[in-house]
Amino acid sequence: MTLPQDPKVAIIGLGYVGLPLAVALSPSFDVLGFDVDRRRVAELEEGHDRTREVESATLQAAALALSSDPATLAGRDLFIVTVPTPVDAAKQPDLGAVEAASRMVGAALSRGAVVVYESTVYPGVTEDVCGPILEEASGLTAGRDFFLGYSPERINPGDRVHSLDKITKVVAGQTPAVTDYLADVYEKVTEAGVFRAASIKTAEAAKVIENAQRDINIAFVNEVTKLFNKMDLSVYDVLEAARTKWNFLDFRPGMVGGHCIGVDPYYLAHCGEVLGLHPQVILAGRRTNDSMGYYFAERVVTALEARGEARSGAAKVLVLGLTFKENVPDLRNSKVADLIAGLREKGCEVSVHDPLADREEAKELCGLDILDDLQSAAGFDCIVGAVSHEAYGRFAPADFERLLGGRGIAFDLRNMWADSELPDGTQRLSI
Repeated sequence: MTLPQDPKVAIIGLGYVGLPLAVALSPSFDVLGFDVDRRRVAELEEGHDRTREVESATLQAAALALSSDPATLAGRDLFIVTVPTPVDAAKQPDLGAVEAASRMVGAALSRGAVVVYESTVYPGVTEDVCGPILEEASGLTAGRDFFLGYSPERINPGDRVHSLDKITKVVAGQTPAVTDYLADVYEKVTEAGVFRAASIKTAEAAKVIENAQRDINIAFVNEVTKLFNKMDLSVYDVLEAARTKWNFLDFRPGMVGGHCIGVDPYYLAHCGEVLGLHPQVILAGRRTNDSMGYYFAERVVTALEARGEARSGAAKVLVLGLTFKENVPDLRNSKVADLIAGLREKGCEVSVHDPLADREEAKELCGLDILDDLQSAAGFDCIVGAVSHEAYGRFAPADFERLLGGRGIAFDLRNMWADSELPDGTQRLSI
């Protein structure tokens, strides 16, 4: 069967991955950006991207159709699915969004169409889970009437250096011809080139181990952080010395959340469990990283008790930063929520601020109210630098003075105030 030339493209899911891809493809193809979230589509139509991945001027200039109506998917030749793949409360893969997207795409499929998945999954999901759903919804047969492909997303939210156009795209199709077809499409959006994976399952596996590997490396640094704390050593001082060796892997300690590193290892572990292999290293890394929010809470409370900072009653603590990483508004799977829960469990009165987080999302996803601004915030016993947003790194002595009254603790989890000038009486602590 001849694959559609100059295809009409539909991007399913307009989040951190789908929207930049849709905008990048729009100069070369007729592109429809689809999302089931009507509010999201309405914002994009007004030129506003709440993820801050696409500038307003770029978005408004893009020749891009937007829709939340599944009927508009009919007649499209190439479908690229970029919906979230989280884990559930039991840390098992939650394929609900990708399965729902497959049913919706299947209803719109016509002969000769190609369906590509970019969502992170464990090996086999594209062909063994999504393929049958597409077949059932369309009445067509995969590999004969339509074709499957996989091209793992590699977007790093907030990263302006490793942007979509500078990242090598891995592609794999159900047949060699489909792989070549997808390579031709993705070459339109990246100057870094395209890598043709040996199979769809190979491409799925490559993606899931990329983030699992990072998770394990960060877990090692988190574990030695705990060790060095008991030895009264700063892990940041140790890392500064260690990274002078040319082949040292420069990972930093912290709370590992987000929609990739904090999730993908569970997909890989699930795959192993199904095959009768019980992963040890992968899940050990997850256990370590999942514990860090409560560990840091314990460190903060210990420091408060040692200094006797509570003016009266419960210690007043201000946590600075709620998103899962610096300089992005993404709150998904943020482990700062664990830090806050740990502080509250230990009797602290906790306030939260984040200059980028959406207030409604903070309430919906984390159950937390965030301060409108810091100008009127004052009287805290301790401020905790949990996320190294640029705004916090620029704190002047007057900011510390206002927030702490010149006598509290600035607990710097991210080492962003190492060179900052603090008022007399303000104690900076780190890990």
